[in-house]
Amino acid sequence: MKKLRWQILIVVLALVAIGVLLLGQQPSLLPIVPEVKPATGGIYSEALVGILGRLNPVLDYYNSVDRDVDRLIYSGLMRFDARGLPQDDLVESKGISQDGKIYNFSLRKDAIWHDGKPLTSEDVIFTIELMRDNEIPIPEDVRSLWKDIEVEALDEYTVQFRLPEAFAPFTDYLTFGILPKHLLGSLTAEQIINDPFNLAPVGSGPYQFVRLLSDGGKITGLVLKAFNQYYRDPAFIEQLVFQYYPSSQSALSAYEDGEIEGISQITPEVLPEAMKEPNLNLYTGRLPELSMVIFNLDNPEVPFFQDVGVRRALLMSLNRQRMINTLLGGQAIIADGPILPGTWAYYQGIERVNYDPEAAINLLKEAGYTIPAEGGSVRAKENQKLSFELLLPDDPEHQAIAQSLEQDWARQGVQVRLTPVPYDQMVNDYLDPRNYQAALIDLNLSRSPDPDPYPFWHQAEVTGGQNYAKWNDRQASEYLEQARITVDVAERTRLYRNFQVRFTNEMPALLLFYPVFTYAVDNQVQGVTMGPLYDTSDRFATITSWFLLAKRSTGVEASPASGTLIPGQGTATALPSEAP
Repeated sequence: MKKLRWQILIVVLALVAIGVLLLGQQPSLLPIVPEVKPATGGIYSEALVGILGRLNPVLDYYNSVDRDVDRLIYSGLMRFDARGLPQDDLVESKGISQDGKIYNFSLRKDAIWHDGKPLTSEDVIFTIELMRDNEIPIPEDVRSLWKDIEVEALDEYTVQFRLPEAFAPFTDYLTFGILPKHLLGSLTAEQIINDPFNLAPVGSGPYQFVRLLSDGGKITGLVLKAFNQYYRDPAFIEQLVFQYYPSSQSALSAYEDGEIEGISQITPEVLPEAMKEPNLNLYTGRLPELSMVIFNLDNPEVPFFQDVGVRRALLMSLNRQRMINTLLGGQAIIADGPILPGTWAYYQGIERVNYDPEAAINLLKEAGYTIPAEGGSVRAKENQKLSFELLLPDDPEHQAIAQSLEQDWARQGVQVRLTPVPYDQMVNDYLDPRNYQAALIDLNLSRSPDPDPYPFWHQAEVTGGQNYAKWNDRQASEYLEQARITVDVAERTRLYRNFQVRFTNEMPALLLFYPVFTYAVDNQVQGVTMGPLYDTSDRFATITSWFLLAKRSTGVEASPASGTLIPGQGTATALPSEAP
């Protein structure tokens, strides 16, 4: 037994010694994983689906591909973060009066134009004066806003805005691109519309214009380069090349041929083909749009719309996910509330109303609507049939959606008559005069992340405004009133949460879905991220962080001359497709 114990002890000591030796050798045995850091350089080429108009931020409201490029060339006083909260851009500091009517903004003194001139208060005022001009093609509500606001340069780098009344969403309207007065100040608005400046712009953003690309006298693209004196961190990608294509299909073909690395929009019809490309990364973001069915809650021809139980039953009867999958190619998200998800004001705890046709039938029965004993397929209550007319835009997509609505409701004993009309006619002849029963509409909330549902749901907008449903709810209106004049974000969040709960409980409209936008970039481009969109140009919100070249640092690198270890060195290389 004694001999055996000594043998065991010797084995244990030997194992310990071996372990110590291995531990000492461990650093040289482990592989060194190189750290990848962005490096400056490279050229990124993207297909823009559309045609060039004017590269001018006060002239690009109706051309999304112009806004894409302008987003890179110009800067605004404010910009939005990923949750839609306004953040300082050209603004260095700001102050707001207690009554919320006066805003003072101090501009950054390191912001300069691409031609080297300083950007000052006069440039801001000049741009706003243009937006007030009736010759400039911008939405009338934006023009009216600026006509009602007094703007004054307190000094070379300080601008004061005086509002007629408190308006909390005001800073959302300060993201417009600033124009250089020293280049355009001598021109009238009418002259600016056709000035050569619009094809050779000068801005203050992260990229500056280099030249147009043309073929046979036709503009086919343009080139931008990183502005090294940009007041924020300069972009890593040295040059951007944009080329124009008539469709997503032609843009995808160009990618397959190796002509470009990115595609500005992947539409549903080309999505399956794009998904087969092994090196093409797809990025999807929620668009600032909301599709819904609104009811005329004050129309005596359809009194059942005033019953919240009937309205809820109509929503529970709809298989919205099937519509998204089969009609929209999966390019939408079920809508649960009137405020866009992903924003600071969206309430995560809002009730989700799911597809439940059986529960919907029970609600209709509780409301007194049953299939007549004498026969028929339409539910009725005291000779009042569950039957109504649904207006819809006369395009193929809306017609397909409306037909799906009609079929889902027909299964529940609800009769719907579809009436397609041109969108302008729907607004002017039916919605504005409140001469309708129900309508399939889209709310476009582009360019301003602030939710501000006031125009669509407040009592004051029932007559003459955009509250087409004529939802006359005092409690909801009070939440909207207070949120509109409260500067404190936490308090506004609370008020909008209460509004969303009230909206879901009362259900003045049936919310269908939020469309999504799909963007494609080759996987050799690193650092690309995309969150919820307030405009399709928001896909470039983080472009200064994108990179094509990387500095690979191992912490230690062998010197080819001596073989000694040199700490902290690395090399800039193009990233292969499998790079982390």
